[in-house]
Amino acid sequence: MDIGFMQGRLCDRVDGKIQAFPWRDWEIEFPAAERLGIGLMEWTLDHDRLYENPLMTDAGRQRIRQLSAQHGVRVQSLTGDCFMQAPFFKAEGGARETLLADLQAILDASADVGIRYVLIPLVDNGSLTAPEHEASLIDGLLPLRERLVRQRMKIVFESDFPAARLASFIDRFPADAFGINYDIGNSAALGYAAAEEIGSYGRRIDNVHVKDRVLRGTTVPLGTGNADFPTVFSALRKAGYAGNFILQTARADDGDHAGAIARYRDMTLAWWNASGS
Repeated sequence: MDIGFMQGRLCDRVDGKIQAFPWRDWEIEFPAAERLGIGLMEWTLDHDRLYENPLMTDAGRQRIRQLSAQHGVRVQSLTGDCFMQAPFFKAEGGARETLLADLQAILDASADVGIRYVLIPLVDNGSLTAPEHEASLIDGLLPLRERLVRQRMKIVFESDFPAARLASFIDRFPADAFGINYDIGNSAALGYAAAEEIGSYGRRIDNVHVKDRVLRGTTVPLGTGNADFPTVFSALRKAGYAGNFILQTARADDGDHAGAIARYRDMTLAWWNASGS
């Protein structure tokens, strides 16, 4: 188990957004994380300027590897907001093929820097709201199984489905190449019961986003929303969870990004340790 942070949480917001690739500051987050003793970062990838993102260029990947080695900060997972912003499973014809080619390029780039988990958000604009979208998703992804297994990678889904529906959904994908990213805050905002969710599909959870939200509302500082962290961590431990916890937490409005991430890291560690006592 390791605790990391979502890229962009250790620098100023981009255009006031809670999450976006930090074009100006992405390099300074590596030494900032090192100073906090945090050795894990989850990359973010937007559809806008997709092929300009450092992950998607040879020179950028070389720089990522340099910074990672220099500061001891690994990049093991990627949040593909691009897949939510432009979902291939809601496109048709040539547009769908272009987006699937983007997915292949993202997997190639991710493998090149050692990313193991590529997250496809099935929420908001990526939510599966029609049977044909789900069928298109499955048709587009299942052929990738062999390459994912060969490269020791997984595609993980973040979903707004309730427990039984998500358990049924993930059973349609082989466990050696596909899994679930459990987002604590999103489940709290949807009013789902963590014990029921994790009891239903906990064995398929490969990555966890630590976040707090109010019911039907927005992201708030950890411990001030509707997330039941003791129950979540207890259920994850009972399910044998051994993956990472990524801090996808509320932004620091006072500009003390490092202080906020350090505080949330300590809270997460305390909840996890308490779940084992």
